[in-house]
Amino acid sequence: MESFWQWAGSFWWLIFPLGGVIAGGARALYASSERAAERRHERKLEKMRLKAGFAPGTGPTSIHLPAARPREVDSAPSVSHEDLLSRLFAEHDEITARWLDYELDVAKLIAFPAMSDGRQPLTAAFLRAKKTADALRPASIETHVGEQQISEYLDAVGAYAVAFEVAEREARRLRDSTFSEAERKKLDRAQKLLKVAVDESATQAERNIAYKRVRQELDGLIVLSDQAVEVLENQVAREIAPPPQDPPA
Repeated sequence: MESFWQWAGSFWWLIFPLGGVIAGGARALYASSERAAERRHERKLEKMRLKAGFAPGTGPTSIHLPAARPREVDSAPSVSHEDLLSRLFAEHDEITARWLDYELDVAKLIAFPAMSDGRQPLTAAFLRAKKTADALRPASIETHVGEQQISEYLDAVGAYAVAFEVAEREARRLRDSTFSEAERKKLDRAQKLLKVAVDESATQAERNIAYKRVRQELDGLIVLSDQAVEVLENQVAREIAPPPQDPPA
């Protein structure tokens, strides 16, 4: 064993290039997972096009795809603009609902703070994709829109879905790693106090005190939206149900 360590000691300089190789491999693996997420959403978007019988630059019922997939083209049903918009609205609303699940849930914001931090590059890209999709969304299903606008909206919804999944994966990977040790302790205290603030078995006074301390712990670390504060305050102010009473004799 001693001879092994003597040999290893003579090659100490290998630690540095090997460290770079390991770090580079980790970055490549993560980039590969990001590309895989994008490919999954591209396939999902393509399936939506096939089901709708629509592609950019073509009419909603005159889609042109490579000859390698003739059966898919033959089986793709033709749908009206209203049906296509209905499907796109549903996809759009689903992504927004998943985002609001983070934005309005303070417990999730504490656990995954990057989802509300516009300084994070992937979160910023998601917010830009959301803004684009929201801007291109027609007022209603009955709104008369051209094929080009529908095509642009379809692409925007697809980009919105990809951006959300990538940002969510990054936020779950980072968790609270971007904060210092002292800041992580404050987040942990805030998470514990939050459970008291929304605990129906606690007294109203206990919930109020816990709520104030949650806001103090998060101050300077996580910015809560007005909607998130309103949701939390409603949970804290919820009336405690009185204990059941025996019916009168």
